[in-house]
Amino acid sequence: MTSFESIQAVADALLFEGYVLYPYRASNSKNQVRWQFGVLMPPGYSDPSERSWSQTECLLDGGSAQLTVRIRFLQAQRRTVLNADGVEVESLQTVDASYVPWDEAVEQHVDVDFTLAELPCQRAFVVAGGIESETVEGGSLRRNRQELSGLLSVSAETLPGPYGVVRLRLHLQNTSDCSTTERSVALRQALIAHHLLIKADGARFISLLEPPEWAVGYVATCDNVGIFPVLAGELLLCSPIILYDHPEIAAESQGDLFDATEIDEILSLRTMTLTEAEKREVRGTDPRAAAMLDRVDSMPQEILDRLHGTVRYLRKVTAPEPTELPWWDPGNDASVDPEHDTVMVRGVAVGNGVRVRLRPGVRRADAQDMFLADRLGTVVAVLSDVDGVTHVAVALDGEEGEVQRSHGRYLYFSPEEIEPLVGVE
Repeated sequence: MTSFESIQAVADALLFEGYVLYPYRASNSKNQVRWQFGVLMPPGYSDPSERSWSQTECLLDGGSAQLTVRIRFLQAQRRTVLNADGVEVESLQTVDASYVPWDEAVEQHVDVDFTLAELPCQRAFVVAGGIESETVEGGSLRRNRQELSGLLSVSAETLPGPYGVVRLRLHLQNTSDCSTTERSVALRQALIAHHLLIKADGARFISLLEPPEWAVGYVATCDNVGIFPVLAGELLLCSPIILYDHPEIAAESQGDLFDATEIDEILSLRTMTLTEAEKREVRGTDPRAAAMLDRVDSMPQEILDRLHGTVRYLRKVTAPEPTELPWWDPGNDASVDPEHDTVMVRGVAVGNGVRVRLRPGVRRADAQDMFLADRLGTVVAVLSDVDGVTHVAVALDGEEGEVQRSHGRYLYFSPEEIEPLVGVE
């Protein structure tokens, strides 16, 4: 049985995408408008631009299976700051941190098990709220979570044809009781950064991105709203951010910086440049931001070096030379010699050194071709692309052509777009 832990790192990157962004302080404007990916609002929230439900449809190759769906999301919790007398305050200064009111989040997941034979079925779930307190120097932090509820509806349909393919539909809905026009309030009963992990014992998933040819028609019938399924080993990852099949975290990454498309080196270096006052604010903003800051501040130089792109480049430089030339290298095919090959144009063998008049055709999409009509030039090479189509490289006469030759950058035309100048000086 395949474990969900095999894709935990990728799933966590989705869960915390945009959770708190550089410079990682609550006072920064972009950290005051948060949680943009995979948010399922309570149905009573009045903004129609944000859904209370999502749907994913995927394909199973196999008529019977034991399925487990893990619903993962963040549950927001409001953190308020209290002084030593238990009175709420706007900030609390300690030796190491500057605490302010802030919306944190707690990781949550709900597992649902069923077989294909049980479908259709529905599974309701409730995530409890609660209040917690933490004592800090000179006061305390109070965290308040509100109850969430949701409903997962699952159905399956065997598709026509000889392959026995099953289309699985999973419809997830936030059913929390909340009615508000304020996004910040609705977020406290939202399923934030939600995604699904699915495993199927006794069947395999079919890629919707690169399906086998016989399954292309089945893929076209799948309707995904809000999340999209990709293969992740033997599992399926249904993500609010469209990924490729089998996504991975870069081996050089030392931990989450809450931006899964980040360049770790740049963000790490910029985080190191924060002032001590700014770092105190980061530590007081969020426990995860504080842990990230401590990790970056204590990062050894050799670990930081691993984040630099040149390390990967040096591996290629020191690797053994390939025993064979790549397919696109002319040296790999003795029958190809662009500098000496010719192509017949209007009864003339055109090749390197032959002067031509340019007649750009209507097939070309570049509007600047109108300035090339009737210009004169000299053929530099005759080339063929991977589809076997012939292209003629031309350098213009005059200073433009000298520049083109010095840079090795030419103009390319099909044979019917040039006119050989036989006997023209």
